[in-house]
Amino acid sequence: MPGIKKLDRFLLKSYLLTFAGTFLICLFIFMMQSLWKYVDELVGKGLEMNVLASFFYYSALTLVPAALPLAILLASLITFGNFGERYELLAMKAAGISLLKIMRPLIVLTMFLCCVSFYFQNVVGPYANVKLLTLLYSVKQKSPELEIPEGVFYDGIDQYSIYVKKKDRNTGILYDVMIYDFSEGSDKPHIIVADSGRLQMTADQQHLYLHLYSGESFQNIKAQQSSSSSVPYMRETFREKHTLIEFDSGFNMMDEGYATNQSIGKDMAMLSHSIDSMTTVTDSIGRKNFKDAKQGVFLYSPSLSKEDTLKMAEARLTSFNVDSLYASATLAQKQKTINSAVTRAESYKQDLEFKKYTINESDRNIRRHKTEWHRKLSISLSCLIFFFIGVPLGAIIRKGGLGMPVVISVLLFIFYYVIENMGYKMARDGKWIMFMGMWLSTAILAPLGAFLTYKSNNDSVVFNADIYTAWIKRVVGIRTVRHMTRKDVIIDDPDYNRLPSGLEKLTAACNQYLVTHRLTKAPNYFKLWMVEKEDKEIVDINNHLEELVDEMSNSKSTLILNSLNKYPIIPTAAHTKPFRIEWINMLTGLLVPVGLFFYFRMWVFRIRLKKDIEKVIKINGDIQTMITENKI
Repeated sequence: MPGIKKLDRFLLKSYLLTFAGTFLICLFIFMMQSLWKYVDELVGKGLEMNVLASFFYYSALTLVPAALPLAILLASLITFGNFGERYELLAMKAAGISLLKIMRPLIVLTMFLCCVSFYFQNVVGPYANVKLLTLLYSVKQKSPELEIPEGVFYDGIDQYSIYVKKKDRNTGILYDVMIYDFSEGSDKPHIIVADSGRLQMTADQQHLYLHLYSGESFQNIKAQQSSSSSVPYMRETFREKHTLIEFDSGFNMMDEGYATNQSIGKDMAMLSHSIDSMTTVTDSIGRKNFKDAKQGVFLYSPSLSKEDTLKMAEARLTSFNVDSLYASATLAQKQKTINSAVTRAESYKQDLEFKKYTINESDRNIRRHKTEWHRKLSISLSCLIFFFIGVPLGAIIRKGGLGMPVVISVLLFIFYYVIENMGYKMARDGKWIMFMGMWLSTAILAPLGAFLTYKSNNDSVVFNADIYTAWIKRVVGIRTVRHMTRKDVIIDDPDYNRLPSGLEKLTAACNQYLVTHRLTKAPNYFKLWMVEKEDKEIVDINNHLEELVDEMSNSKSTLILNSLNKYPIIPTAAHTKPFRIEWINMLTGLLVPVGLFFYFRMWVFRIRLKKDIEKVIKINGDIQTMITENKI
């Protein structure tokens, strides 16, 4: 590869080898998921190997776009985790190469993979989906005795309609069977009703063998004429009946027309054309329904408001004394009028429900096409987003192999899968606008990728648990404890002649602070937020204390070191306003519920500060006594 730097070749080689392995693993996992999804359709059908091979081949083609984002995320985590674990990433940064420059050749590669993902979704995917749907539909028709549903009429067998109320899947027994045989024509149906039965395929795979028990058979002797008042028929009662139904159960590929019309079987150009066509048709149907409604029972004039239209309808009704007309009618006329009104109302209701169903189905089909159009772009872009998440994460955690990277990848992908499917279903069902639903996962993960890349490029600590633990302790108010131990090597011994005076000055400053600051008294709410300034006195006291502790930590005396560990670590700002920016503090004080929370928190820390200062005074006296009495 001339013109490519050695470092770029090293990065591409390391990444591509890992990506090839992770992609095959992810594709295999998704294919196993697809196999379990359709295992009921494939098992027990006696399918040939070429049919199963076609199923796996087309499934693999349709699953490539789904496997690419997870493979990119996992490969990025493993590759840069290995670089961090072997200190190769540290060496690159020590040479003055930033993380973004290191990522540059891989960004180009990932953009190419995004194009590959889009090609598979827009070109290969529709073709593979059509083939796969056709194959699955053809497999379903191969052994209909396994596919007869409960509670509905099944017409998968030519010239027959079979109804089964209940089916025992373990024994194959069918209960409450009703069969309509139209082999002699729709005007001479042969109806069979039985308490139970069993449907099996013959050995030559050309007929269905039907065993029926305890039932009746009805058949017209001659064709029914529209002018005939009665038609002779033959009735037969049986305890056991055996019937052969012609059916070729050999595998025959069905026509692809049904699958081609589905949204997943179209590319973006076809989807756009279908959306425009369906929108035009739906709008014309809606206008036609509105026109019919205006000319029918719902009289409406565009020049009149809704209130004026209702007034006109009321005027037409009041021009007749409806009650007197109804009261003067005979009982038969009243009944006839009521029946006519009910019939008309039900007719209008059914007509409106049918029109509503038609419009809703058209709208649902349009939304399916729109979601598929957006999905081809959003899934392609997710490859780039997962790359910008995986690379900085790998550089931060510095763990390679298939341990930690796999765990993080799975958790991130599950989060993405949940968000993406939630947005997809909301957009598909019309509960969210299309753009918001289909790009929800991108809107959430893209800022995360940008944040992690920025932090990793600036070597910021993101996943250091100690930092977050310390922050939580500081917010909640959990104390940290000193751990002073005897030093093996001491360069400067403490000046025991000067230490008593220093401790005396610290004690005097602490006593003066307690006198001037009444810490246990509830502070004035207004002054606390608007007037009170930074407490510099406690900062000076704390600095003096830490200087003395630092000097005395060089002591060889165990008594001194034990006393030092008793000194509290004083939070110098916890008892004052929580924010450094003054206008934020004022706004917090004006928001009374929030301000009260911080108010009581500061009051609690003032009470604790008083106890800390009193403890410092006591320990100062103990150490002074040790020094003066030469107990060190």
